[in-house]
Amino acid sequence: MEKICTCGSCKEPCAKNISIFSTLSTEELLKIVNMTEHKSFEENDVLCREGEKSDKLFLIREGRVKICKITKEGKEQIVYVLSKGDFFGENNLFTSNNISNFSAYAITDAKLCILKKENLEKILIKNPEISLKIIQEMADRINSAENLAQTLATRDVEARLATVLIEFMDKYGEKNKEGIYISLPLNREQIANYCGITRETVSRRLSKFDKLGIIKLQGNKGLIVKDKEALFSLAE
Repeated sequence: MEKICTCGSCKEPCAKNISIFSTLSTEELLKIVNMTEHKSFEENDVLCREGEKSDKLFLIREGRVKICKITKEGKEQIVYVLSKGDFFGENNLFTSNNISNFSAYAITDAKLCILKKENLEKILIKNPEISLKIIQEMADRINSAENLAQTLATRDVEARLATVLIEFMDKYGEKNKEGIYISLPLNREQIANYCGITRETVSRRLSKFDKLGIIKLQGNKGLIVKDKEALFSLAE
């Protein structure tokens, strides 16, 4: 269930912590804040739906969001996992009909700051360098989507799972005495969805990686990467 957020503490960070606004002055950031709508969402809330009109830019202040598409078979395919500092919805804003080509769901409780299209256009006119950053981010995501498609089409299940674990390690990994700890952003079912395999296969392969000493499972919500080189080898 979404809630309007009127918390004064989000006024400065909600724009400052978003990469595309990093070069703006405090005064410019506050102007953006005054144009944004602050909302809180609960886990599993729908932020936008594929095929529906969406003319807003969503800025993630807290929490995590999954971006998905529905396959011809009616199954959900996760395309990206986004977190604090990321944004989404930009591609919908630059089409003639503003129809979303993806669905977005909160995978944890989340706080978002939302910019309407007309307000974003005002910002871009005054700060053209932001347009370039948005284009760069869109290009990076296209590359990521193409890499995911190639992985799903050409690699075996262990390579797919290893590739996803490397992505999570790069985004969420924290070094400790045993290796690199990852607080997993997705549950087993969602990881299976992301990899294009079954939940049972995810569980079996994670257990295998654990027995081989490549990772050390920490319950269902985390793991430690103990042998990075072996994980990278599996992903090749």
